[in-house]
Amino acid sequence: MDAARTTGTQSRTGRSDFQATADPALNEAADRTADIKLLTYTELYDLWERQQWQTQELDFTRDREDWHERISPEERFQRMYGLSSFFIGEQKVAEELGPIMRAAPTEDQKIFLCTQIADEARHVRFFERFYREVGVLESDQLSEMLEETSAHLNDNFGRLFDGMLTERTDRLCVEPEDVEALVEAVTIYHMVIEGMLALTGQHFIMDFNESEGTLPAFVEGFSNVARDEHRHVAFGSVFLREKARESDRYKRAIQRTLEQALPVADGVLQPPWAEGAGEDFELFGYTLEQTREFAGTALMRRLKVIGLQ
Repeated sequence: MDAARTTGTQSRTGRSDFQATADPALNEAADRTADIKLLTYTELYDLWERQQWQTQELDFTRDREDWHERISPEERFQRMYGLSSFFIGEQKVAEELGPIMRAAPTEDQKIFLCTQIADEARHVRFFERFYREVGVLESDQLSEMLEETSAHLNDNFGRLFDGMLTERTDRLCVEPEDVEALVEAVTIYHMVIEGMLALTGQHFIMDFNESEGTLPAFVEGFSNVARDEHRHVAFGSVFLREKARESDRYKRAIQRTLEQALPVADGVLQPPWAEGAGEDFELFGYTLEQTREFAGTALMRRLKVIGLQ
């Protein structure tokens, strides 16, 4: 990976507000030891209060010029896979958090998950404003935007979100006391969808736009989204560490769920327009191998701290 290309992203995740989340993936010490301090649920809630931001403060005037005048039609089409994955993904996870929140065993966990629901709703509005004010699609209503942009997704995206995640949250709707189902849902949601896919995509999308000098308001807002996601993943890390220490049954549930979800998640990394190209393509200036390496390093750090490595 070109060091010059990652300077902006590295400096971003090294900022005090990103480091404050205590996401193990941001701590190189997690490569060597599992003895990493994580925030408590109360501390995570307090951090949420300190890290507020507003989508309506972003000015997308320059972004609109970039999208229509500086970015070619072919590049806009290729960028749509990443944008659509986030726009649809934020909407879907916002819907699935309710059953997870209601099934959380403690009130402190429930309170934090309520803040995450608010975050996910704000992320949907962020993408809605970007799409509308930049003129990304012909559609103008949120439901129509979501339907139109979903055409850019691949089948593995549906398998992961509508299949594997929804299957667990549907179980929790019927049996909220099913802790094993909750552990599986948090593993898919916080470790795979947010921890691997979302934060990896955010890393490369922001890095690419910064290196190209495009979409400054989008990068500013997306940086806030990424900081929120690190805070969410920090919740998943402490929750799963507690459960793994509580019972080998839950540790096996985490491992089993990862074995099932990771091959599907790997398929999400390849956009439909790259089908037939094998692994010989680049997305946002990076190869599939580089993307996998980044996602894998982050996951391994989190799993070590949870107690699975």
